[in-house]
Amino acid sequence: MVYSLAASTLTVAAPIGCDTSPAEGADRSTPDAGARSGVVVTGTDDEMLVLEVTAANRVVVRLPRVEVGQGVTTAVAMMIAEELDARLTDVDIPLADARTKGSQYTGGSSSVSSLYGPARALAATARARLVTAAARRWRLPARTLRTRDTMVVAPDGRTATYGSLTATAALVTRPAVSSRPKPASRHKVIGRPTTRIDARDLVTGKARYAGDLRVPGAKPTVVARPPTLGGKIRTLDDRAARAMPGVRAVVRVAGGVAVVADTFHHAFQARDALRITWAPGPLAALSDAVIRSRLRAAVPPLGAAPGGSTQVTGEFEFAFVSHAPMEVLTTVADVRADRAELWFSTQTPMDARDSIASAVGLPASKVKVHVMRGGGSFGRRLNYDFALEAALVSKAARRPVKLMWSRADDLRHGQMRAATHHRVRASHAGGRVVSFVHSTASVSESYEGLAAAGGATSLAARPGRVREAGPLPSDSGLYNFGRLGGDSGGVELAAIPLGAWRSVDSGTTRTVEEIMVDEIARSLGKDPVAFRRTVLRGKAVRAVLDKAASAGSWGRTLPAGHGQGVAVHEEYGSCVACLIEIDATDPKNPRVTRAVMAADVGTAVNPRGLEAQLMGTTIDGISTILRAGLHIDRGAVREGSFADFRYARQRHAPLHFEAHIMPSKGEPGGAGELGVPAAAGAVANAYARATGTRPRRFPLTF
Repeated sequence: MVYSLAASTLTVAAPIGCDTSPAEGADRSTPDAGARSGVVVTGTDDEMLVLEVTAANRVVVRLPRVEVGQGVTTAVAMMIAEELDARLTDVDIPLADARTKGSQYTGGSSSVSSLYGPARALAATARARLVTAAARRWRLPARTLRTRDTMVVAPDGRTATYGSLTATAALVTRPAVSSRPKPASRHKVIGRPTTRIDARDLVTGKARYAGDLRVPGAKPTVVARPPTLGGKIRTLDDRAARAMPGVRAVVRVAGGVAVVADTFHHAFQARDALRITWAPGPLAALSDAVIRSRLRAAVPPLGAAPGGSTQVTGEFEFAFVSHAPMEVLTTVADVRADRAELWFSTQTPMDARDSIASAVGLPASKVKVHVMRGGGSFGRRLNYDFALEAALVSKAARRPVKLMWSRADDLRHGQMRAATHHRVRASHAGGRVVSFVHSTASVSESYEGLAAAGGATSLAARPGRVREAGPLPSDSGLYNFGRLGGDSGGVELAAIPLGAWRSVDSGTTRTVEEIMVDEIARSLGKDPVAFRRTVLRGKAVRAVLDKAASAGSWGRTLPAGHGQGVAVHEEYGSCVACLIEIDATDPKNPRVTRAVMAADVGTAVNPRGLEAQLMGTTIDGISTILRAGLHIDRGAVREGSFADFRYARQRHAPLHFEAHIMPSKGEPGGAGELGVPAAAGAVANAYARATGTRPRRFPLTF
């Protein structure tokens, strides 16, 4: 690390980020250290963290991740406060703008685990320098000083705030005390359930999102989109729309026709006044039944079963699913002839900047991307199609715009989890599983075949991609299931917008496998929990299963039409078990009544945040198994709001939820996506036991 002296700020850093935004409502708490002091700060850490201590005694770390409700800003603030012995209320974690190098990717449940070492090391180094500065001021041995509450304390009771020591601390080259992070045994902040540092801002409306920004001249903008996926404009009559009050511009873009107006009310009115005839998209002849049939045909064969074995088989279908973050997708874009500046929530800001620069014909160095907090994502903001569109509209309209995708825009034209088909065969002999084969087919996007066929849709199955004979059913070898295998195929659909959805492939693949584990147990005449205990490979996953089963009173007597289900999952260096109780006395309108989760994620930086993540994944599992999916109806997505994309609401949520965090001294693992497969599998298994059925198509009410 390199340290620099600023006028009133101690900066401890690997290279700093971009400067701040002039937009009203954007973060203004900390100017860029390099810009303020003129000192260039360099380092080798890919996280490129910057820690600043201001004269006002604020500790500021500009975060190279995006906050989308997962609580990463709170977790990092806790790491910093722990090593600095600072009050958590004195720590600010603004989001870093898009940088030119380093790591800024938010995804794969990796944020806490990737930042745990660098953030703690950064803060520990800063503390050592601050203590050394105080020792020089007071002419005392540094080892006699203590730190607490964002200040250094002398043996005689004298105190000095960190902010008052910044100038001296910045000159320290060799700290007189250790700069190593604390051992876990001395942690007082990490591991303690903590309310989010932004909780009050969130519930009072102080928190700012892209839609809250007031960039000078940026006008509300919406887009008229085709009724079918990939539809094109045949004719456009925009005279009535242009003549309406408040309308500033009407421009054609790849996705439709954009209307720029003084208010969103004016923009929506003018959008509806456009007279457009649309050419149908390439999927106009297709609906769900055909897609499901082609997916089924694209699943590679399972091969011959081992001789002398008994077979347990299953075929499963999963519908398309929208991410549907609560905050609709919004971007403020100001594209000029020589530069561009954008504000939006993104999980991939560096890639977004480069793509936007290419699209508008500017060097990447002339494009600034300010990362805003997001009101949910679930993988949606890995893609920046909405920001790219805003940039192109701004360029065409020659003015700043605030472009918003409506809920219907995102449900009908945004990214979605691919529909999939699964075929599984488990073979058992002598009371044990000797073979487990799982083959899949998934919808994928096609572009090459579209032009060659003159717009026709390619529905030919892709050649099967052999899945390596590695440990199935999980990447880490979750079960002792003998010989393992499986291939994958696919169906290419032109113009279908696909994106990584929370837990990505595991959300379907592992769900299927946990359903099959229950059915294997039934075939062998064994209890599902007892059977899992005998075939699980890892101690940690057995421990979470035992905890969930005991806390959830597995096997207790339930009324007719009610049932329990259980499932486990292991990924991201973590593991989880889920126990679900369901009321399916009305099989067409089931209600999960109880959910018990147990998780081992290594060191849980903020157990309260982890509990919230597990609660969210439970709702995802309930939704995608019981209720929520997207229909393709003659080339169009039928759903257009939460009224028909039926994600679980409060009346569908468990009446009782509890999460148990297993104690651990290990490094933090991932948690944000961990619980989805376990929750989904447990919901499906509970429904099967309550109704005596074997569900095969999800969501059940699709």
